[in-house]
Amino acid sequence: MEDKHIQIKVSRTICGACHCLCGVLVHVRNGHIIKIEGDPEHPQNEGIMCPRGLSYIQQIYHPDRIKYPMKRVGERGSGKWERISWSEALDTIAAKIRQAREEYGPESVGLMFCDGLRGNENWQFSFMHALESPMICGTDAHYCLRPQGNADMATFGLGNFISHCEGNGPQFEHSKCILIWGANHFQTELTAARRIIKGLKNGAKLIVADPRFTNLAAKADIWLQVRPATDTALALGMINYIIKHEIYDKKFVENYCFGFEQLKERAEQFPLRKVSDITWVPEEKICQAATMYATLKPASLDMFMGLSMHNNSMQALRAVDCLMALAGNIDIEGGNLIKTPKPVRMFHTSVEPATRLSQEKMAKAPGVNLWPMFYGYNATIDANSHPPSFFDMLLTGKPYKIKVLLNAADPVMGKQESKKVREAIKKADFFVTFDFFISPTASLADILLPAASYLEKDLVQGHAYVNHFGVTGKVIEPVGECRDEAEVFIELAERLGIEFALPMKSVKEFSDWQLKPSGKTFDEMRGEKVVSVPVSYKKYEEEGYRFPTPTGKIELYSKRFEQYGYDPLPYYEEPPCSPYSTPELFKKYPLILISGARILFFYHGAGRQIPWLRELCPDPAIEIHPETAEKLGISDGDWVWIETSQKEGRVKQKAELTLGIHPNVVHARSHWWFPERKDDPERGCMESNINAVMGSDPPYDPISGSTVVRGCLCKIYKVEEDNRL
Repeated sequence: MEDKHIQIKVSRTICGACHCLCGVLVHVRNGHIIKIEGDPEHPQNEGIMCPRGLSYIQQIYHPDRIKYPMKRVGERGSGKWERISWSEALDTIAAKIRQAREEYGPESVGLMFCDGLRGNENWQFSFMHALESPMICGTDAHYCLRPQGNADMATFGLGNFISHCEGNGPQFEHSKCILIWGANHFQTELTAARRIIKGLKNGAKLIVADPRFTNLAAKADIWLQVRPATDTALALGMINYIIKHEIYDKKFVENYCFGFEQLKERAEQFPLRKVSDITWVPEEKICQAATMYATLKPASLDMFMGLSMHNNSMQALRAVDCLMALAGNIDIEGGNLIKTPKPVRMFHTSVEPATRLSQEKMAKAPGVNLWPMFYGYNATIDANSHPPSFFDMLLTGKPYKIKVLLNAADPVMGKQESKKVREAIKKADFFVTFDFFISPTASLADILLPAASYLEKDLVQGHAYVNHFGVTGKVIEPVGECRDEAEVFIELAERLGIEFALPMKSVKEFSDWQLKPSGKTFDEMRGEKVVSVPVSYKKYEEEGYRFPTPTGKIELYSKRFEQYGYDPLPYYEEPPCSPYSTPELFKKYPLILISGARILFFYHGAGRQIPWLRELCPDPAIEIHPETAEKLGISDGDWVWIETSQKEGRVKQKAELTLGIHPNVVHARSHWWFPERKDDPERGCMESNINAVMGSDPPYDPISGSTVVRGCLCKIYKVEEDNRL
């Protein structure tokens, strides 16, 4: 599309500012982007856009964006850099990798990443496979999508990730009842929020289980204000009520579920009074929610990280999966859908057979021996290493010393024990980071590589879509010398003389290979609308269908868990530090702390330097109930210190008083740093980062190794003149 009078070209593409993958129309004049707006013809967002997507133009042309390769010329973290050529950068990196591999073995080369945000994960994993190194760390692997994916696949079968809108999808818009557990799509995924609103307009009832009265909970018919980290008990109580009152889908359970009697016996241990005492949710609300979800069909369910960031996370997720199955809301219109096959190769190469190292080699990755189902060769979703164990390895050099560390993440901000993470990264002999800005992690690099944005490269998209796929096509030439990370891995592979297992000699070759089943090429799809595939329902009724589990049925009693020595049935475990398990500690730290809930303006630690976004949210905030604040002499807007029972030290955030949180609970925003403090970057990334006082030590979830991020103990007090520093 082109206006010949003002010479503005409007290109259709897919936004990469987060995981939602919204359709966008990008207005370009003389090679310069002047506006980004939503594409009304894209089925994912139908024209709506979040602040992150609309402000992306400020990221592209931000004066602090890394535009050229740079090498460190001062001490690590000193902020002294020298611009170098791409040839020098790649020659240096390749030489360091070659030397480390030859002298110390492939295990001496490591890779850290977070999210598939930039579409680089296929190249990262393929490159490490070609090096024969298993030392890959998804820095949030122990509590982001992977626990949920593992729980779903243990219950519904390999590939059936159906309990979240980034998987195969709850079909909110056709539901009569919507249950959201530990998630807030109004702050994280507006595309899903849009479908929830459609469902509500069509008459659906809404149940929200969340310790906080979020803007999503404000629209709920029933809000279950669960005590942090007690979700398993709440789910088992609902299961017990549904079975006891025989309002489960008997026909579906009889035909398609395995382990009903065992689950029934386990759930009987959770009568309503006991569950109410554990969770702080009134009995009548539990009854109402269980009845509403079980009897209003079709019903859809979505859960996320509110359930996975504590030491009972995998069983919490499994319990909610079992609740979904008992209600019979599987693969029906308006329920939770089993994957609809698409004629495109969308996958993580980490679980692609051609790019998996042997079991013996993958067993060398840290944490595999302790969590063998979740990490390494047997992982059902990309998780090579247990993140806390990976950073312990970096710090100690045992069992493997990482000589060269590649990175596309910001674990200093996103990982608990931020100071320890920072010191661990410094232990790597040579550290390389891809990024858009000099983040707290990137500041430690020996070489900085400027990453291309989604507007400056080509990429096949489809992993977040239920039944369609499309492409992100390059809209402008990269700013400065920014480059697609895929091209960088290709050039490094050429310099090292190693070969990818898949057709990846160029981005175009791989993109065309991904699209080959559809009969289309990347160039044919460039600038076009997404391709939709018809949704099918009740696939389990097709002749010969078996759920891809050991029993061929939905496993309420998990044979996969049993195989690895884990309890095959959901069970509740009290948080290791709580008013009940550690009453004396609770006297010293009398508040339950949760952290990690997202806000609409930022994606993890990214975006703090974007003017439009920072104007909307200028400071870190901790949510406090007014009664609690009054007792502590804290007013709305005061700066307060936060100390936790997990780690020494303190951080400060601004008090945000709200009735939407329990008086014994506070919520601190995470990933907070101040990019503007260039004269004092250490203080800028540690002063208000709640992760600096959160622990990454045991006890862990026994299956995923998740740390306790939601449900630890803390105390807060006002920042006064005499304790300001």
